[in-house]
Amino acid sequence: MEPSPSLLTFHPVARVLVVARLTAASPELAAAVSRRAADRCAFTLLIPAESHGLHRVVDPEDHGVDEARQRLVHALPLLSRAARSPVQGMIGSHDPLAAVQDALNVHGFDEVLLCTLPVRVSRWLHLDLPRKVAALGVPLTTVVASRHDSQQDFAA
Repeated sequence: MEPSPSLLTFHPVARVLVVARLTAASPELAAAVSRRAADRCAFTLLIPAESHGLHRVVDPEDHGVDEARQRLVHALPLLSRAARSPVQGMIGSHDPLAAVQDALNVHGFDEVLLCTLPVRVSRWLHLDLPRKVAALGVPLTTVVASRHDSQQDFAA
């Protein structure tokens, strides 16, 4: 009996959660996505909606969404080109660890690709986010970008 054509063309695809905020459109992240795309991965970019100033204390869940949405709009085309396929996007909780946990619990990603700034300026590295994400039990790759995207990049 011949196998059906659908069985011949089925290839498992790893579902990769890409986590970034200020570095979402960085060349380093695009390069990491491009390297990983060679293994037929499906990518989803998660940007935590981070609050600023007094909102960080008073009502962090209600602020930062517009900025995160702008970053998604800017970064998704760049990462989709790097992945050679459409990259999905989502906005997460203001707490980056909670945002990753929620995404893993709800969508069941196979691995996490976390992009952050260098140690001297990275809030995520100071919070030890890579170690905390790795403790969630999924493979983690951390990418350090040399700079972040400025808000002027989003005006165009």
